[in-house]
This record gives sequence, C-alpha cells and structure tokens, in this order.
Amino acid sequence: MEIPVMVGAGLVIIGAGIGLGRIGGAAMEAIARQPEATGKIQTAMIIIVALLEGVAFAALFAV
Repeated sequence: MEIPVMVGAGLVIIGAGIGLGRIGGAAMEAIARQPEATGKIQTAMIIIVALLEGVAFAALFAV
C-alpha cells in the first residue's frame, strides 16, 4: 500500500470512531433526560450506527 492510501484509511477509521462516540454519547444523554423513550432512542441509535459502519467499510474497501 502507498502512504497516501494508508493515511486515507486511517482518517476513515478515526472519523468513524469519532462519529460512533458522538452518537453513543448523545443517545446516553437523551436516555438520561427521557428514560421512557429508551426503546425509540436505542432503535434510532442502532440504525444510525449500522449505516455509519457501512459507510466506513465501503470507504475502506474502496481505497
């Protein structure tokens, strides 16, 4: 692999990690504020996380 490709792959992983952390943190805050909406918040979080991971894997394999 060439160095720019490795840097690009690293940036994809870092970006996905930051995104997943922000999604998880926001979901925890939302659940803490409205515990009765836990199911809806978790469902939305899981869907968003799955889409984000799919985009990250697609970007990695495209490199």
